[in-house]
Amino acid sequence: MADFEKTGRTRVVRKPDRGRYDRATVYAILDEALICHVGIVEDGRPVVIPTAHWRDGDRLYVHGSRASRLLRAMGDGAEVCVTVTLLDGLVLARSGFHHSMNTRSVVIFGKADPVRGRAEKVAALRAFMERLAPGRWDELRPPTDKEIAATEIMALPLVEASAKVRTGGPPGGVPPTTYAGGAPATPGGPVDAEADYAHPVWAGNWPIIQSMGEPVPDARLAPGIALPAYLRHGRG
Repeated sequence: MADFEKTGRTRVVRKPDRGRYDRATVYAILDEALICHVGIVEDGRPVVIPTAHWRDGDRLYVHGSRASRLLRAMGDGAEVCVTVTLLDGLVLARSGFHHSMNTRSVVIFGKADPVRGRAEKVAALRAFMERLAPGRWDELRPPTDKEIAATEIMALPLVEASAKVRTGGPPGGVPPTTYAGGAPATPGGPVDAEADYAHPVWAGNWPIIQSMGEPVPDARLAPGIALPAYLRHGRG
């Protein structure tokens, strides 16, 4: 897969060593995240809407009601900015100035195309459901024509995008095993001013881990329905 071209909008300026332009990194972040934020300009004012997303190949999809102002604007050809962020940890340094967060984020620019036709919509919705819970689509009641007609789906070509990744340690990509001078580097840890390392306060990486909890059955679940395998093993 060819890397994304760096543009004036996607080039990472602040901490450029954390910029990533390869599709593998960008797609991995998009596929792990469940929520994106879509920014548009409406009546001369910025509007940012959180929504679920999914990726299929080189397109990012969002969906919702046909009455959605976001989807209406996208359907009218509005330029959008889509962002996704994964928070991996808090970085506690020896000064407030050097505190940080370990994050993986993606920024995408472009114009989306509406998905037309019943078969195309069903295929897109199937991809969305399979992303959430592989195997679930075939268990569900098929969507009705009315439901499909009431659903708007927009596909954003992944052409102008970049990622920014903070994994800790010295700048320049993958942290070495030691800092300058031979001190061991802590993955995801702070980068303090040299004079601050002797300050007597705890410092390090405080990881944030997101996991799926135990499924809670609906009160009206029909008798005899067992927990499906994809829920026993979590979202994979």
